[in-house]
Amino acid sequence: MAEGSNGNINSEIYKKIPNIKFTKLFINGDFVDSVSGKTFDTINPGTEEVIAKIAEGDKEDVDLAVKAAREAFDHGSWPRMPGCERGKIMNKFADLIDENLEELAALETLDAGKVFSFETDVDIPDVSKELRYFAGAADKIHGRTLKLSRQLQGYTLLEPIGVVGLIIPWNFPSGMFILKCAPALAAGCTMVVKPAEQAPLSALYLAHLAKLAGIPNGVINVVTGFGHTAGSAVASHMDINSVSFTGSTEVGRLIMHAAANSNLKTVSLELGGKSPLLIFNDANVDEAADLALFGSLANKGEICVCTSRVFVQEGIYDELVIKLVEKAKTWVVGDPFDPKTQQGPQVDKKQYERVLSYIDHGKREGASLLVGGRPCGDKGYYIEPTIFENVTDDMLIAKDEIFGPVMALMKFKTIEEVITRANATTYGLAAGIVTNDLNITNRVSRSIKAGVIWINCYHSFDSGCPVGGYKMSGFGKDHGVEALEKYLQTKAVVTPIYDSPWL
Repeated sequence: MAEGSNGNINSEIYKKIPNIKFTKLFINGDFVDSVSGKTFDTINPGTEEVIAKIAEGDKEDVDLAVKAAREAFDHGSWPRMPGCERGKIMNKFADLIDENLEELAALETLDAGKVFSFETDVDIPDVSKELRYFAGAADKIHGRTLKLSRQLQGYTLLEPIGVVGLIIPWNFPSGMFILKCAPALAAGCTMVVKPAEQAPLSALYLAHLAKLAGIPNGVINVVTGFGHTAGSAVASHMDINSVSFTGSTEVGRLIMHAAANSNLKTVSLELGGKSPLLIFNDANVDEAADLALFGSLANKGEICVCTSRVFVQEGIYDELVIKLVEKAKTWVVGDPFDPKTQQGPQVDKKQYERVLSYIDHGKREGASLLVGGRPCGDKGYYIEPTIFENVTDDMLIAKDEIFGPVMALMKFKTIEEVITRANATTYGLAAGIVTNDLNITNRVSRSIKAGVIWINCYHSFDSGCPVGGYKMSGFGKDHGVEALEKYLQTKAVVTPIYDSPWL
């Protein structure tokens, strides 16, 4: 398959790469060293070279960040500001993201191996759209007037929940930062953000832009560091009111334990997935192949909703296999700054080795390797797009979340069969259906146990559409007005009424 120039950055693009200015913790409006003075390296996964040394936050740093957030919530202007004023500042934040789009995109490409052209065309523009969506929601947070059964008057208030801990993953660093910060800001909360240690640069840059936009000191704090130290301190902190986490199911369990063992803070989890794509006999084969590849290979498969299980009805199976192999062989893997590249490197060596180990499992368990399956290039964490067929439901590559460019291809006969097999997983994050039959669409979309179902499209996220999991994929929603619920609490107020002509 075609490869880009691994590690050799296009000279014109190179001019757009920013100087790495923000490498310290962001607490109470200032960039500061960690209490310990320790740092860790953030690595370019395309070249395996150190980009910068980042301040390594720990429990003491989280304590300082929470103290700043608590002061900003209890005594600061942000929760007391009219929603329309919060919205204005959030829109200014979005303007600054748009103005610095290429710088943010370059940081994500350097730090997480994301394709630069996709970052500038899709990912970073979506970040500012998300902010604007919740900026518009900030003055539309309303309670209800209650109809009570006695001589009482009641109403509800929706109040910001307080200080929130936001623990974000490495696959969409800017997107996940804003996905959680935007509704929290709209609600009037203050926050401590713990970005993934694999890709911390964009979170620090966004904190800088937030300050320029006029978000008051202490409202957004960013503590870089490791999950078992800084992340654990956030999850267990007695003065954090709620924690929202996106990442693996295993870490989600630890966060729930930490929340329960500390102050019983509320928890929202968006966890792993093993999302099925169901392609029926009436589908256009060429379009279905494109959709399956995009669903599986976008962002090098490092997406929790990726279509790692592709079920194809037997009538078009053989034709679709030919198309998939043809298209996969033309998929361009290489330097993520190259405009021709479709797939960059896995985020780090650990993830690279994990994906390769699952490819080995697939071979050992008897799946047939149709294409790919090998490292790609001499330097960097690149892996060829990989497709297996003759995959059975009990194989590891059909059960475990791989989080890499690996597709498990399976044949089915009937609708009843594929519904049962699609649901035979501990996960329930997303699913896709490819068909032109409305009856199949209605039946299958109501039968699949997943938080979002995409029909004849995939990865079709939108600010207004809630996304969240069933089963071990977690609970709580991101995107949409439903996301605000995580950062609000309902208070009922009741007073007596006397001699009213009506109740």
